[in-house]
Amino acid sequence: MNKSIRKAAVIGSGIMGSGIAAHLANVGIPCLLLDMVPRQLTEEETAKGLTLENPAVRNRLAASAIAKLAKTNQAPLYDNAFADRIKPGNLEDHLSQLAEVDWIIEVVVENLDVKKGLLQKIESVWKPGTIVSSNTSGISIHAMAAECGDEFKKHFMGTHFFNPPRYMKLLEIIPGEHTDPELVTYMKGFCEKVLGKGVVLAKDTPNFIGNRIGTYGLLVTLKEMTENGYTVEEVDAVTGPAMGRPKSATFRTLDLVGLDTFVHVADNVYNHVSDEHEQSIFTVPLVMKSMVEKGWLGEKSGQGFYLKKKGAGGSEILALDLTTMEYVPQKKPKSTSLEAAKLAKGAKEKTKALLGARDRYSDLAWNILKQVLIYSAEKVGEISDSIQEIDDAMKWGFSWELGPFETWDAIGLKRSVERMEAEGLSVPAWVKDWIAAGHTSFYKNEEGKLYSIHIGSSEYKEVEFAPEIIHLRSLKEQNRVIKGNSGASLIDLGDDVTCLEFHSPNNAIGEDILSMITQSLEEVRRNYKGMVIANQGRNFCVGANIMLLLMEAQDEEWDEINDIIHLFQNTMYKVKRFEKPVVAAPHRMCLGGGVEACMPADQVVASAETYYGLVEVGVGLIPAGGGCKEFALRSSQQANVEGVDLQPFINHVFQTVGTATVSSSGYDAKKLGYLRPTDRIVANQDFAIYEAKQSVLGLANTDYKPIPEEKIRVAGAEGKAVLQLGAIEMKRGGYISDHDLLIAKKLAHVLAGGDVPAGSLVTEQYMLDLEREAFLSLCGEPKTQQRMHHMLTKGKALRN
Repeated sequence: MNKSIRKAAVIGSGIMGSGIAAHLANVGIPCLLLDMVPRQLTEEETAKGLTLENPAVRNRLAASAIAKLAKTNQAPLYDNAFADRIKPGNLEDHLSQLAEVDWIIEVVVENLDVKKGLLQKIESVWKPGTIVSSNTSGISIHAMAAECGDEFKKHFMGTHFFNPPRYMKLLEIIPGEHTDPELVTYMKGFCEKVLGKGVVLAKDTPNFIGNRIGTYGLLVTLKEMTENGYTVEEVDAVTGPAMGRPKSATFRTLDLVGLDTFVHVADNVYNHVSDEHEQSIFTVPLVMKSMVEKGWLGEKSGQGFYLKKKGAGGSEILALDLTTMEYVPQKKPKSTSLEAAKLAKGAKEKTKALLGARDRYSDLAWNILKQVLIYSAEKVGEISDSIQEIDDAMKWGFSWELGPFETWDAIGLKRSVERMEAEGLSVPAWVKDWIAAGHTSFYKNEEGKLYSIHIGSSEYKEVEFAPEIIHLRSLKEQNRVIKGNSGASLIDLGDDVTCLEFHSPNNAIGEDILSMITQSLEEVRRNYKGMVIANQGRNFCVGANIMLLLMEAQDEEWDEINDIIHLFQNTMYKVKRFEKPVVAAPHRMCLGGGVEACMPADQVVASAETYYGLVEVGVGLIPAGGGCKEFALRSSQQANVEGVDLQPFINHVFQTVGTATVSSSGYDAKKLGYLRPTDRIVANQDFAIYEAKQSVLGLANTDYKPIPEEKIRVAGAEGKAVLQLGAIEMKRGGYISDHDLLIAKKLAHVLAGGDVPAGSLVTEQYMLDLEREAFLSLCGEPKTQQRMHHMLTKGKALRN
């Protein structure tokens, strides 16, 4: 299909509408944001002498929504400057402009009649070929477009973004009865590659996939709770990480979503299904209706199932006692099953451990889980023909670590079905037929390929992935590991490109990873075109191995620490000077040593959701794996190119590193200087390794030359004095401690190039030596050791 989306329009500027517009702007698509024309002036508008005919008044709803984007807590924009890509307007004056866009998304109130009326308005100015979609969370796509023309219906579908649109991976695409299948295929690819979404194709049924299963699970949980006398905090202890679910579990999730929103979603199923048993499950409990009537809607109203109360000793979070409807102090549940789940590693083992202990909380977990699994199986064929689509929807939309069918495999398909039937439950016939055919799981892995049940058959079918998705685990299962140790592996990506994968605990960089980097460079030198540095852990890298450094510092093994830092610096230097291309592909948290592992690469291909930062001052240190040196070099290069004073560039770096600033996105990392203008950002993290591989091939297939060494122009003693004066003023103002000041002075000394005259040219090795000396001296400071210990034990920075 010869189609391209270059410009879009969003109708409805509420939280979802403005959030979708923001995400379109994030990926470079200019967007028109339209809303209704206000019928009354605000006090401020009246004071300014404006009238209802003034454009600023008529566009107020959309304009104010755009202005709020920069102030929203979970930032909808990768960079606030991207708000300029969104143009405000209104449905009366700017409706005709819909003919100028390639994709129109309606995001108005969840009311069928309102949506039908809006679609007819859109059709009146619609340019044939333009894609139109509804962001409904559950209203029928067919019913919405029932009165529209046939050609319009071919181009109409549901696109259900989950909130917040920037951060939630799931996007459900719902074709209508007449939607062009080629257009559906195009939109799936576009939303995956350009918007960075995980797309599932849902059938046009009430609440589609995610909200159908998710709402059912929450209502079943409420039913079990009230019938068996569990408390709010007990339910959340069981239905959170212990079951491979988010920390927000059940009731914190409801508070975040909003109880009124949840009731609306549940009612939508109740009103549109004919099965009496299913209707009974989707009947909202009286206690929840009562809470909505009282205005206890959750976080947006200040109270829901939890209430944050300020007292003399600070803030306390109270839980609602559903028997008395009063808020009470939380009691932390303890049991054998919860402890077993806590100690287990990974969602599969946690769930098995939780169910295996057979105590009160284990019973709660089982009674919820068995119903959700059976309901998910019952809905196969109705909401989706694919168990993988259902699993993906729950993982991407509700942050479950395992989807329902993956969970069923984890706890033992045959054994769990026998238990369900022994307890009087009716398991769908197709599940029993699958087991009878000799299968013990819905999924299986063979030679690095994933297979799942083929509904309506007794055979498995291979699960197909987009060609841009590379699974390192699958490659390892295909015996594509070239070499490896406890900390890292070198994997053959094909086309003579390798991937160096970190897999130490938290991907923290230690001697094992550094050794594997050196070995990998030798292997690539002999046999390959280049190398990608990437992994598919939860985070790319949280830094260097602090525990090892602390132990050596406490034992006063200064030579050992010197050798460790020297090894780190030399290894990164080898990467930078390597004669074949190296491309790094960081994602999510990339901190400290993780940043320093990326900085020497020829190019960085970062996920848009990369939170990048040199955070060593948080543990009382400064970057010493080449981070300071690289920043000084980049500042020197930029000042030389622009022919301007070096000091402002060094001041910026000093502030960024000295305050341990972490980027809020890959684009913010560029703004902060962690990423270079030539570095790339991809919206879909799943495509990052593929894109990095393409970059390696692109570089290798040209006349590639390694990055040449060059002298660094430094700010010297004068620049150092400027930096240190700023830190002293911060100390005088009470913003930093004495130890913060000591660290800042050391950092200033390194970034400025020491005590040489301003404008001196120094070598990279000279800068590395300054880094290492400062790092070693700080390791000997008791307050630095206290900070390191606090980070290891508490997981957060200590201010001392």
